[in-house]
Amino acid sequence: MQRNKSSLAALTLGAIGVVYGDIGTSVLYALKEVFNSGHVPFTTGNVYGILSILFWTLTLIVSLKYVVLVLRADNHGEGGLVAMLALASQAVKDRPQLRGVLLAIGIFGTCLFYGDGVITPAISVLSAVEGLEVVSPRFSGFVIPLTLLILLCLFAVQKRGTAGIGRFFGPITLLWFGVLAVLGVANILRHPEILQALGPHHALGFVLANPGTTFIILGAVVLVVTGAEALYADLGHFGKKPIRLAWFSVVMPALTLNYFGQGALLLERPEAVKNPFYLMAPEWALLPLVGLATAATVIASQALITGAFSVTKQVIQLGYLPRLNVQHTSVREAGQIYLPFVNWGLFVAIVLAVVLFRSSSNLAAAYGIAVTLDMLITTTLTFFVIRYGWNLPLWLCLASTGLFFAIDAAFFASNMLKLLDGGWFPLAIGGGIFVLMMTWKNGRALLNKSLQADAIDLRGFLDSVFVSPPTRVQGTAVFLTAEEGAVPNALLHNLKHNKVLHEQNLFVTVRSHEVPWIGMSRRLEVEALGHDCWQVIVHYGFKNDPDVPRALELMGKRGCGLDPMTTSYFLSRDVVVPAIGSGMAPWREKLFAQMHRNASAAADFLKLPNNSVVELGSKISL
Repeated sequence: MQRNKSSLAALTLGAIGVVYGDIGTSVLYALKEVFNSGHVPFTTGNVYGILSILFWTLTLIVSLKYVVLVLRADNHGEGGLVAMLALASQAVKDRPQLRGVLLAIGIFGTCLFYGDGVITPAISVLSAVEGLEVVSPRFSGFVIPLTLLILLCLFAVQKRGTAGIGRFFGPITLLWFGVLAVLGVANILRHPEILQALGPHHALGFVLANPGTTFIILGAVVLVVTGAEALYADLGHFGKKPIRLAWFSVVMPALTLNYFGQGALLLERPEAVKNPFYLMAPEWALLPLVGLATAATVIASQALITGAFSVTKQVIQLGYLPRLNVQHTSVREAGQIYLPFVNWGLFVAIVLAVVLFRSSSNLAAAYGIAVTLDMLITTTLTFFVIRYGWNLPLWLCLASTGLFFAIDAAFFASNMLKLLDGGWFPLAIGGGIFVLMMTWKNGRALLNKSLQADAIDLRGFLDSVFVSPPTRVQGTAVFLTAEEGAVPNALLHNLKHNKVLHEQNLFVTVRSHEVPWIGMSRRLEVEALGHDCWQVIVHYGFKNDPDVPRALELMGKRGCGLDPMTTSYFLSRDVVVPAIGSGMAPWREKLFAQMHRNASAAADFLKLPNNSVVELGSKISL
């Protein structure tokens, strides 16, 4: 019992550091941007109304939607948009057209995650460093260079992994939330009447009195829920109970106290609206607060970068991106990975965002469209999961998701007003990645269709070969093939040029599925073809780490023991040649051919031993 309690405490502390780092730094800019939008006159009544709106936005979107409802939709213990997409597509698998639409919507939502992943670190770190301007205007010229330096250091250490610094995330973020609460309480004590804004009638009164203004400022109000999607995405790392416990016991109270403390400060000093968060603190505490805020924003950015690595690996497994170089940074934790291409691609985009927008206020205009559209997509997919996956009554499904859909739609529509002011930036990033993903998926389908058209039946081919068998040599040959039951090109080349066949021959196809994990007990599907030949299908979930040699160790139980010293792996290295008049536009075919050429080697991705791999090339026209 004591061990369970300590484990829960450790997971809760970890959740505070990783899950809530992003939403915990929104206090730096959210309230400031609402009043600095120029649409809300500064009056006491409006301060009460805006605070009430912020509090009930946190309550409805984070507490009710994500913590209570969406966390229930776990995919074998895993969360996130990819996991939700897999659940939804499985729920409607008997409706192929609907399934296709949901897959496209879900993948587009995943692409928007990268747009959010660019804006969030940029606005978080920049807003923290801007605290130097409150310390002294002389520091203004150092804000952007210092921000870029911090970001460079953050991305440079990614290849070393997060295991070393990860243990400090929870305590530092817990300290951050403690400081938020203390600052809030200190200001609330001077104006305790501000707590009246907890009542929803203040929010409703503001909305009814200013419906047009309310719609416009929703684009700034959404800043209070930055990182809400991380709640669901990190479900597999921490579990429901620690995430819920961290939210209701630490994060929600600290955020509420700080926002209301900022409101109390504005009642006393309206001029503090230029940066209410930093102006809450006494002058002697400003520099330490800037340092702590910077540490908190770096931690929030780290969690998002790690999420980008994880999502990319999952999308590769699902077949929407080519293989990329995946480096493992921990011998203990399989989930701790580093993708150099994703890391430095994100860094370049974030630097571009900082240099292009130059302030957190300008970046606030770019923020919102991607995250609210992702929230809308999550709500939509949730409906199909609970309706067709859980078979709940239609009225209950509409009631439980309809309110959130209306709220998400209102936030999205409001943020669309910021499209020309910067909202185009994350959309352009997400749209570009979506084109890449769909081009790769469609190109792979065309490639497989081309391979199938020229395919030779494996069983019949082997029967004909053994009528007059070639020379058999010692050892095992493992032929990797995309289509089970078809003769691999590598086998044809081997027989043509080497005129030999190994004692044992395995024809291996790797299959990825729309479930997070597939255990070793269901890893292999084996069919004996005679003459010491086997057809083997290796199954992986989208969070499994492909390791073909380890999976084939299970063949020993099927009467086919593999000696690593005498096992060779044969792969076909296909060169794609675009052809006019096929299934995709010419520019997409050229793009697919380029992506195919630049994909990391299958041998590395499948963890094949380098000194045992034989690659035989062939050209394929789409």
